[in-house]
Amino acid sequence: MISSTTNKQVKFVNALVKKAKTRREEDLFVAEGLRMCSEIPKDRIHTLYLSESFSKTKEGKALREGVKHIELVTDEVFKNLSDTQTPQGILALVKQYHYTLEDVAGGSRKSAQAEDLQEKPALLMVLETIQDPGNLGTILRAGEGAGVTGIVMDANTADIYNPKVIRSTMGSVLRMPFVYVENLHETLEELKKKKIRLFAAHLQGKHAYDQEDYTGPAAFLIGNEGNGLTEETAAMADTYIRIPMEGRVESLNAAVAASVLMFEAARQRRNHTGK
Repeated sequence: MISSTTNKQVKFVNALVKKAKTRREEDLFVAEGLRMCSEIPKDRIHTLYLSESFSKTKEGKALREGVKHIELVTDEVFKNLSDTQTPQGILALVKQYHYTLEDVAGGSRKSAQAEDLQEKPALLMVLETIQDPGNLGTILRAGEGAGVTGIVMDANTADIYNPKVIRSTMGSVLRMPFVYVENLHETLEELKKKKIRLFAAHLQGKHAYDQEDYTGPAAFLIGNEGNGLTEETAAMADTYIRIPMEGRVESLNAAVAASVLMFEAARQRRNHTGK
């Protein structure tokens, strides 16, 4: 049992929590909490850390089954491992997921209700310099709920394996394909070649978001929280769309705006297929 905060494993976990560079080099991320750890496929768990008290619970004993590497930690030391104010006593080091643009833009995603792959038109979120971990996590979570097939991010977008992002996704990071790209504009050209129509959420949009057709392959471009899309990226869109506002509000939070657009696309697709 690990009983000291100077233990090398404690230091290793702390480095994974705090440093994106360490996460990249080790190809691992940290997931914490009962719900999150319950959803991780057993073969992706590198190491499972349990507090002494949690290990004795029914849930603790159940989660240990099928996991190769397990470490018990005193309750006091677990507080040092944890990135939350009220630790539940369970934390996992998880092997990172890796996808290609083809995985993300291919237009199919595993159904939540079935194990088969269901072919459907691509529905992508393209994120440019989204900085807030909570926004990024919310977009992934809402995206899974809306049937988004993948997330494309530029290199300046927040690290998807930041613990704050992981918590915000509520498990969606385990199921939503995503890819970071070095050159966003080249990637947008590739999406156009795949006949994916690009819609930019933009204050200069001529049409309201619910006046466009998203039943075919589509991608929504969402920009930075403070500055929106860069002019160069916005110019690559096929269509500008806007979310009409009342009162004195000019625009919505990036994650809220993204959710409005995703669920409008989901509504149209349900009506289009009759499901």
